Amino acid sequence: YPDVYAAVAIHPNETGAVYREREPVLAAITALAESPKVVAIGETGLDYYRDYSARDVQQAWFRAHIELARRTGKALMIHDRNAHDDVLAILEEYAPWPPYSVIFHCFSGDAAMAERCAAAGYLMSFAGNVTFKNAVPLQEAARVAPAQLMLAETDAPYLTPVPRRGKPNSPAMTAYTIRYLAGLKNIDLATFCRQLQANGAGAFAW
Repeated sequence: YPDVYAAVAIHPNETGAVYREREPVLAAITALAESPKVVAIGETGLDYYRDYSARDVQQAWFRAHIELARRTGKALMIHDRNAHDDVLAILEEYAPWPPYSVIFHCFSGDAAMAERCAAAGYLMSFAGNVTFKNAVPLQEAARVAPAQLMLAETDAPYLTPVPRRGKPNSPAMTAYTIRYLAGLKNIDLATFCRQLQANGAGAFAW
């Protein structure tokens, strides 16, 4: 499909299941990453919420994915759940990062986390949960995140934004999230959309 692109990686929750086959699995991901249709390495990162895989195993895979992203020049798409400090510390080991090369998928931090990401030049991608009434820390993060370092996403089929919360999510629902973010930041909607498109183009080299 001409308009469909991919990201490849072992999700942190699955790293324990393939740890014994690390080298062949990593070789397979590396081969996939050579395709021009693959525009990112991810989701990769750390998940300390579910802890399906040992933390040292997750961290080893995270570093392997980072090294692959650096070798191939692909964007790094990060899954970060309850692991902000360790994710940022590992990313710092590989600094400096080229512009638009690190993306926090489904950003889950607060304003302080957003400020740290902005200082490092990391992109923050916001999903439909930013529209939820109980998402005040996430909304504060979106307010302080620079527009030139923001993306919007679905995380479909989950995190359907208000006013469709509770129903299946889809790419079309991103419009609600984008409108909400533009209002939250008091930015003209068309201007904000153009900025998001530019950010995406910079990250994924479409």
